[in-house]
Amino acid sequence: QVQLAESGGGLVQAGGSLRLSCAASGGTFSSYNMGWFRQAPGKEREFVAAISWSGGSTYYADSVKGRFTISRNNAKNTVYLQMNSLKPEDTAVYYCAAELARVALTTTVDYDYWGQGTPVTVSS
Repeated sequence: QVQLAESGGGLVQAGGSLRLSCAASGGTFSSYNMGWFRQAPGKEREFVAAISWSGGSTYYADSVKGRFTISRNNAKNTVYLQMNSLKPEDTAVYYCAAELARVALTTTVDYDYWGQGTPVTVSS
């Protein structure tokens, strides 16, 4: 059983930056592909970014490509989401998720484990 704990959310002005962290415990972190998702009020949870178990492959939603960067440190059992040039439409609760490593990165909500989420609010 893998436990995930997000941190780093908060309130930021449009154009600003935040770095989210997700610490994993209870499993072999390097056995999992990791993903970030977000859910805005009244909307469905949507894919943001994913990274392979080794960090060698990444994939982004079109809406964040060029502004967000996903990375991981397997020695620290942590995955990160660096968010730059934030926009009000990025406002949401951000969740990290883990799935047993497979060749293709998953962009749907079909992950095995989820964190509790960290809220991000971008003011205009």
